[in-house]
Amino acid sequence: MIKKNVITNKLILILLLANFSVFAQKSNLKYIQKEFNNVNSKTILVAAHRGAFIGNCENSISSTKQAIKIGVDIIELDVKVTKDGIPVLMHDGTINRTTNGTGKVSDYTLEELRKFRLKSWLGILTNEKIPTFESVLRIAKEKILIDIDLKTDNIEPIVAVVNKTKMQNQVFYFDNDYLVLNRIQKLDNKSLFMPRAYSYEMADSAITLYNPPIVHIDPSFYNDEVTKLIRNNNARIWINSLGEADATMRYGKIKKVMDKLIVYGANVIQTNEPEMLLEYLRAIGLHE
Repeated sequence: MIKKNVITNKLILILLLANFSVFAQKSNLKYIQKEFNNVNSKTILVAAHRGAFIGNCENSISSTKQAIKIGVDIIELDVKVTKDGIPVLMHDGTINRTTNGTGKVSDYTLEELRKFRLKSWLGILTNEKIPTFESVLRIAKEKILIDIDLKTDNIEPIVAVVNKTKMQNQVFYFDNDYLVLNRIQKLDNKSLFMPRAYSYEMADSAITLYNPPIVHIDPSFYNDEVTKLIRNNNARIWINSLGEADATMRYGKIKKVMDKLIVYGANVIQTNEPEMLLEYLRAIGLHE
């Protein structure tokens, strides 16, 4: 009888822990969404460029899971569409750099693409395959926000997958081609957008056209005038630390990089070093 009770108690504990884990993930998404939509929040959210791919493969199942594990707020995913109309993750114009195959995603059916394997961030061939957009969305569901970087004008299948997975409140579409964003808006008027702007005037147009929750700006015109425009229209400010900025962080000069990135109140920073950035922001009280 005692042995039976011990086993029963262990099962109850396992179930409680499982339920707590699910609850924690849902609560974390609520926190991210709250901070994402709060224009007065002092929290700086971290976006993992192509997922947390250092040590993994970019735009992959592993980089998505790693981003969730380390507590990233947003993952950026590059989406293309196969010859048979299935959205998959891929950044480049071809699959040459990131897989052991060659050619364009649109030249292959999904079944044909799945014969290739992804290369790691160091260029080493792995057992991972090119993931479907849907499979990654289902992993991220109720856990994290998704920035959909559109790498195709074949957008109908992409919007269909977002609607199928019921993740309209977790994703936003990113592009500098406002004609593409207009088409998405016609397909689903509840879609959220992150328009890219290259000037004050373009940021103003983006706000007028889409009333977006966030606007992507470049460091070249990151100034007080632009950020006030965006913030006064209840939107958030997204900026990148990719390239030289990330490299500088790796050399131990993260404060130098961050001082420049947060000087005018950026709300989201996209990086290839999400774990390093999260650790720094938490240490200075700008992230939970």
